[in-house]
Amino acid sequence: MHLKRYRRQTVKEALRAVREDLGPDALVLSTRTVTALGVRGLFGAKEVEITAAAERFAMSEDRHTLTSERTETRAGNEIAARLEAGGMDPALAREIAAAHPATRRRGATAKHLRETLVAELAPLVAGEEGYAPVEVFVGPPGVGKTTTIAKIAAQERARHGKRLALLAADGFRVGAVEQLRMFADIIGSQFTIARSAEELDAALSEARRPLLLDTAGRSPNDEISREMFRVLAGRPGVRTHLVLSAGTPVAAARRTFERFEDARPSRLVLTKLDEVESLGPLVSLIRDHALPVSYFGTGQNVPEDLQRATPPMLAALVMGENAREGAVA
Repeated sequence: MHLKRYRRQTVKEALRAVREDLGPDALVLSTRTVTALGVRGLFGAKEVEITAAAERFAMSEDRHTLTSERTETRAGNEIAARLEAGGMDPALAREIAAAHPATRRRGATAKHLRETLVAELAPLVAGEEGYAPVEVFVGPPGVGKTTTIAKIAAQERARHGKRLALLAADGFRVGAVEQLRMFADIIGSQFTIARSAEELDAALSEARRPLLLDTAGRSPNDEISREMFRVLAGRPGVRTHLVLSAGTPVAAARRTFERFEDARPSRLVLTKLDEVESLGPLVSLIRDHALPVSYFGTGQNVPEDLQRATPPMLAALVMGENAREGAVA
């Protein structure tokens, strides 16, 4: 077995080099994104490195006698390589490649691969669902909790003429409270501030319509936050969304999941999708935590840059495509 590494700017170019050098029967063993060589690397440029292998055949042996099983394995490895190049965990990439129909593995098109991703990633999406009596949004500072709530409320007002109540349980970020108050005034929604567990309990008791609750970006283990989450835990009809920036590195995202575990989130909102190339790096983590995605935040514009999560959108974003393209593909 002859091993060789190839470095190119894209997966497509690297695979072409493998086939041209080692032949169409070469096996792709691994794919990873590495720092580019030379001056480009000094400026942070990345490129793809593929390790491939080919057998040294005897002169009398015909390369075309490879079994269909070997051909399918090679094609599956190429699909996995494409997914790994987008940042997907290698184990999940191989699992999805194995689920791709054998008849479509060789020369798999983006459309066919997207169809497989839609089917395999469907459990990671909450889909269209009605509002719970209380929708709570938690997460670290700066991920877009307040903006997400404003978008949801504004979309509901514009599309269905309904006003959702807004509640700010955040006495620490004056700017965030005033921002939410401004949005409430614009769309004519009820707005309340709760700076203590007692005020939160009273506000929840008085609410007469679905309520969107903005929280401080503090850990649920913080004393004040713990008291507020205790109030929420004792009430029926509460659904909690963990809000996470799509560009969060995997290790940091894992710590965020752990940090907000006591808040008992059952949904995930992914924001700032306009700032990332692919959702591939986060998919395995989302699946491990069994937290379906409820919304995709695709920019800062209110209310348009927010979409209900769907399997086609998730598949498109994993492949590095625009969410709107995935919705209509």
